[in-house]
Amino acid sequence: MPRTPTLGRAYFALQAAMGAAWWIAVAVLPPVRLATLGDLAPLPVALLDVPLFVVGSLLAASGLLVAARVATGWTCLVALLLVGYSTVTGQAGAGAVLMVAAAGGSVTALLALLDRGVPVSLLLRGPFRFRPARAGRRRSAYLAATLAQAALFWGVLLIGVPTLLLLLEQRWALHASWGGGIPVGAALLVAATALGVAAAAAMSLRGEGTPLPAATANRLVVAGPYRVVRNPMAVAGVLQGLAVGAMLSSWFVVLYALAGAVLWHVLIRPPEEADLQRRFGTAYLRYRAHVRCWVPAIRPDGGARRTAP
Repeated sequence: MPRTPTLGRAYFALQAAMGAAWWIAVAVLPPVRLATLGDLAPLPVALLDVPLFVVGSLLAASGLLVAARVATGWTCLVALLLVGYSTVTGQAGAGAVLMVAAAGGSVTALLALLDRGVPVSLLLRGPFRFRPARAGRRRSAYLAATLAQAALFWGVLLIGVPTLLLLLEQRWALHASWGGGIPVGAALLVAATALGVAAAAAMSLRGEGTPLPAATANRLVVAGPYRVVRNPMAVAGVLQGLAVGAMLSSWFVVLYALAGAVLWHVLIRPPEEADLQRRFGTAYLRYRAHVRCWVPAIRPDGGARRTAP
């Protein structure tokens, strides 16, 4: 995330304007009130939300850190309460979605105002800390570990989380079926899974490691799918998420997959690439110069070596 308080202030200014516009719409448009507040009485909510959310965001836009903290805390609390209310009652689903988005934006803007980056180091600990796999094992052992990791992560990220999101989408009365989503999604899922399996096999058999940061490859892999795109497993994961979203006719799941791509690109990719550069030096720099992160290269690997020690 760019360390620029200006972006934080700009976001809070936009949030104040959008919040004011939303309350005006609540007052004059009953469908908006019903979709975002359900049966909640608008006046008691407005007595708290207007000063803490709208005015607080406006003051935060001027650079007042106390106001930014208050507005962010209030936004997160309202998002949590609305998610609970919508889940219990089946009402105000649109309001819950808007407040969850506002909470994420407020937290990011507050970090920008404080001129701090997202604390990625807190995420990259334990099983997510970058370190090479134990060297000297049979390649079949790396492959077995990789397949076990894939089964676990795919089970959680492609079955568990999408199922929960679909249930929330249905409960919040925001679900709408798409025509033709199942065949298109199934075809995409098969192709994306094949890409992920091929990338995992290359990582295990040629890189002597696994996709998990705590047991990452001992050798720089530029074979298989890595010849045409630097992060084929990330590409495969995003496409799998989009495929599941299409099969479930769930825009929640589609947004989840896209959000995952953004978070991976902004939070995980930089430290991962820094680790690769530290361990593999000019071989990785040459590879990175010829092969793009997300878009497949027209000329595979640009002459880079297939593996590097």
